[in-house]
Amino acid sequence: MKEVGSKKFSFGKILMYGFLSLASLLSIFPFYWMFVMATRPSAAYNSIPPTLTPGNMLVENFQKVLQQIDFFGAMWNSFVLCVVVTIVVLLISSLAGFAFAKFKFPGKNILFIAILLTMIIPPQLGLIPQYFLIAKAGLLDTLQGVMILSFLNPLGIFLMRQYISGSITDELIEAAKLDGASNFKIYWKIVLPIILPAFATLGIIVFTSVWGEFLWQFTVLRDPEMYTIQVALASLNNTFKVDYGMLMSGVFWATIPLVIIFLLFNKLFIASITEGAVKS
Repeated sequence: MKEVGSKKFSFGKILMYGFLSLASLLSIFPFYWMFVMATRPSAAYNSIPPTLTPGNMLVENFQKVLQQIDFFGAMWNSFVLCVVVTIVVLLISSLAGFAFAKFKFPGKNILFIAILLTMIIPPQLGLIPQYFLIAKAGLLDTLQGVMILSFLNPLGIFLMRQYISGSITDELIEAAKLDGASNFKIYWKIVLPIILPAFATLGIIVFTSVWGEFLWQFTVLRDPEMYTIQVALASLNNTFKVDYGMLMSGVFWATIPLVIIFLLFNKLFIASITEGAVKS
């Protein structure tokens, strides 16, 4: 039924949809241009006017990538790294968020603030001490050395605490305790099913950030067999000559897993955003 007084095409709606369409095109254009460059020779990168139509060298440029680096091996290393880090971060962050949101213990607020303060410290400041720590532990040139420092995620703890505080009432927790449920059973049977949208949101954030991270991975990994996709693609950048078609082809195929991950979990991601908007 049409709402009283509403217009199907008002000026405000046309303006809003026009702005959203323009913003979407601007967001998609870098990816489209990357695809175009992946199908063109390297000379097309500096052509004037710019080349905006795809060519026929997508397979040829990708074959050059395969000749230079172990592309699929690097993709597998990145996938394993991202999956392990994402699972561990989700587990630790949700447990910590549950504790900060629903339990009382001495120093809770001070500890939570201390965790949040670590978010303002630039990661580059800890690069040297972290490197020596990993070296002393004998974890250089290993995926374990790359992932172990990513398990504690202050942003994840903050997001989980806020989501659990707003979506799970104290009465529900108390009722479960009266039924004899342990704290972990409450987390597993009650908290976890409710926070699945937040899980998807945090999972996408963590997966994409670890997939795109370069500096720490480049610092720890020196063995080409242990390269992640970001480090492997960086090795394509020759000092004297850069084949942009080959480079863009590698970058294009390296972004495909991110698109797949988002498509798989976008419904939960959108549910988390809309739920927060309704509650606010």
